[in-house]
Order: sequence, then C-alpha cells, then structure tokens
Amino acid sequence: MSNPREEFLAGDRLEDVALFLADSYVSDERLERFGDRVDDGILIVVDGERGRSAFQAATGTGAMEFAKSAMSNEGEIEGDLTDGHCPDASDDEDHAVQFVFAFAEAQNEEVGGIYAEGAVVHAYAQCTCGTAFSDRWNAVDEKSTS
Repeated sequence: MSNPREEFLAGDRLEDVALFLADSYVSDERLERFGDRVDDGILIVVDGERGRSAFQAATGTGAMEFAKSAMSNEGEIEGDLTDGHCPDASDDEDHAVQFVFAFAEAQNEEVGGIYAEGAVVHAYAQCTCGTAFSDRWNAVDEKSTS
C-alpha cells in the first residue's frame, strides 16, 4: 500500500491525521497539492503536527478543541471520511459535512472493547447546520471507502 489515504484508513499511519475539507466550505485549488481530490472536496493525510496546524488554518478552530466539542455527540461518518449523517438531521432538512478531522489509535488490548480488536479510527465532523459530531470504528472493519 503506497496511498497515504488507504494506509491511514487501514490504521497504518498512527502518527498522521486526516482532514476532509468540503468544496462548499473551503475552495482553494492549492489544497490539491497536499491531498486527494474527492467528489466534494479534498482529503489530506499529513503528520499530526502539520495536520493540526492545517486544520486550524482552514477552520479557525483548534483540532483537539474541535474533537472535544464533537466527542459527546455521536453521529455517523463514512469510512472514507468524506461524508456523514448529522445526528440533528431530519428528513426535510439539508445537512452536509463541511469538514472532518480524524486520527487513528493503536490497538490496545488492555482497554478492551473495540480497542482490543485493532487500530481505532476516531473521526469528528462539522455539519452545515453547525452541529459537531463524532464516530469511531476499527480500521479493520473496512467501513465503506467508496
């Protein structure tokens, strides 16, 4: 595997972070130099420190502060990190993910639960409605990456 995105999603890049920035949120063609163009934005995988700085520059919010604010509100984030389902969405409302911040944590059998099963991807998203939410899963679960 030589694709940083695939390696990250497989739990093989524990020192890195992933950022998804929707075109509707940040439109800057220069970002394509740092990541992969996806249908509705850019997905960037970089080392943790640079990633946290890039996240703050793009969103105006500290990455870990954002993660803490989203942590208590569980939603569903797609396994490819480019979309999700806002927990505050109803059928008659239009909700879309503006950005996602994610990191992977190594397997830890002592903690138990999903941590004992393999590396865990922690993902935090911001919806167009303003709701921040989180999701997590085992990297080996291979959530949809399409």
